[in-house]
Amino acid sequence: MAQTKFDGTVVNTVGELPEVGASAPEFTLVGSDLSDVTLADFAGRKLILNIFPSLDTDVCAASVRKFNEEATKLDNTSVLCVSADLPFAQERFCVSNGIDNVKNGSSFRSTFGNDYGVKLADGPLAGLLTRAVVVVCPEGKVHYVQLVDEITTEPDYDAAIEAVKAI
Repeated sequence: MAQTKFDGTVVNTVGELPEVGASAPEFTLVGSDLSDVTLADFAGRKLILNIFPSLDTDVCAASVRKFNEEATKLDNTSVLCVSADLPFAQERFCVSNGIDNVKNGSSFRSTFGNDYGVKLADGPLAGLLTRAVVVVCPEGKVHYVQLVDEITTEPDYDAAIEAVKAI
């Protein structure tokens, strides 16, 4: 179990992020059109997993906007924004904000949070996902991870982008 903070109070996740160099855990999320979104959908591409609690918070929304902007500058790279928000809410957010360079995946009926160690085990957001970034190389190996140490702050975009460029 890993620890992070929410508003300065320590909270726990159900596990640990995958280790750099390990195979990225397989997943099945629910896309905006209710179709499955899987790790295999991104085979042969670099993948940024932008993981967060809910689009209904300013910081989560900012991370989607920032990765949407950065996605256009990265070759052979996809960004998958993962939260427990329902697919309809994810789609509504992206349409109303003009976001079209990222894909969304809802974890609402998935084991993603457990498999990636990012489901919050306690605290006010228990059951939602914590804020984290995972970069996966085209061969499906984990290349970079960040568990953000305070859920109410944004991830280290520069480090994630540099990790993608280094692949």
